[in-house]
Amino acid sequence: MGIKTTEFGKTKDGKIVNLYTLTNKNGVSASFTDLGGTWVSMMLPDKYGKFEDVCLGYDTVAGYENNIPHFGSIIGRYANRIPKGKFTIDGKEFQLALNNGNNALHSGPDYWHDRIWEVGTFEDEDRDMITFMLISPDGDQGFGGEARINVSYVLSDDNALTIGYSFVCDKKTAVNLTNHAYFNLAGQDSKNIYDQEVMIFADSFLPCDENSVPTGEIRKVENTAMDFRKYKKIGKEIDSDYDAVIQGGGYDHNWVIKDYNGELRLAAKAKDENSKRVMEVYTDLPGVQFYTGNYLTEEIVGKRGVTYPKRSGYCFETQFFPNAVNMPEFIQPVVDELEEFISETVYKFSVERD
Repeated sequence: MGIKTTEFGKTKDGKIVNLYTLTNKNGVSASFTDLGGTWVSMMLPDKYGKFEDVCLGYDTVAGYENNIPHFGSIIGRYANRIPKGKFTIDGKEFQLALNNGNNALHSGPDYWHDRIWEVGTFEDEDRDMITFMLISPDGDQGFGGEARINVSYVLSDDNALTIGYSFVCDKKTAVNLTNHAYFNLAGQDSKNIYDQEVMIFADSFLPCDENSVPTGEIRKVENTAMDFRKYKKIGKEIDSDYDAVIQGGGYDHNWVIKDYNGELRLAAKAKDENSKRVMEVYTDLPGVQFYTGNYLTEEIVGKRGVTYPKRSGYCFETQFFPNAVNMPEFIQPVVDELEEFISETVYKFSVERD
């Protein structure tokens, strides 16, 4: 149905920011902004055909200029936490800024989502696509080499939103890209996720230390609060006395996707019993960070003036394992000079029929 482009607003220094909307034949739509290539909204019907936005976020450019929770953000060059912000490649040490206690988190504080990206659009009978493009110069965020990044969003008529990542650098480097969308299948204004059900296709997860960095242990989920191999309400064990849940203040851990082989596979599902909305998450990466918005607060004012209290949305951040660049026992998130890193994540939405 084409791509609609509208002016979203202006940055504090007067730069125009645009909003791009994909709409399929079912009336399902997804919107993105060139400020960060950020995923702004996802409009989906419920069992009665009523459309709601299921992505937390903001109505204004000003909101995304102060996007502390990273709503809908493309995260790079390296997602998640690196302790002390340090890693070494071929004997050379790199130092990133510390912005999360003793950690570098999401390569901040000079985030990609604070930058205006170049935009390309593609339309034909079968699909519409928006591609956001960024050049990350040598030394950017503390990383070596000039990198070129393309992130494409495609909305299909089966209500699947596909994110395609491409990254090429002129030096050997570490890369771990993800999207930080927060979902609430009852609607972004519902403020409650506890009764929504989640399934994660993983037999193991990565326990973390007091700084939320994986210890290196790969632990079985069986007989723990981390077991989502069958549908389970998010709230059922989120405040249990299990050590990992206590450490994370809820769920904020990486699950080891079962039977990972580098190909696209189903990693997780979520559903809301009232609206009957269902989301499936597919990825070709080895891990998924399930995060339950434990650090959201009532002070965050989002779309239509709605506040986002603690645990009012959740994320499925597909990625390499956190801190894998410093842990050789994990699959390595390193690309050689001029080697293209390509990855794909799909969020597919449907309505469960009674």
